[in-house]
Amino acid sequence: MLGWALVFFILALIAGYFGFFGLAGLAAGIAKILFVVFLVLLVVSFVIRALRGQSVT
Repeated sequence: MLGWALVFFILALIAGYFGFFGLAGLAAGIAKILFVVFLVLLVVSFVIRALRGQSVT
């Protein structure tokens, strides 16, 4: 699951690049959404690993 979170993070960075430099206005909104999705997936993966007794770091 952490792998998918990293994929979403990279997509958010690319979308943010296009949105913040005026190449696509909609990309900035997509970047914000993908960033939030990344953070949620990161927290969920930490919680699942902690519940399984594995190291979260």
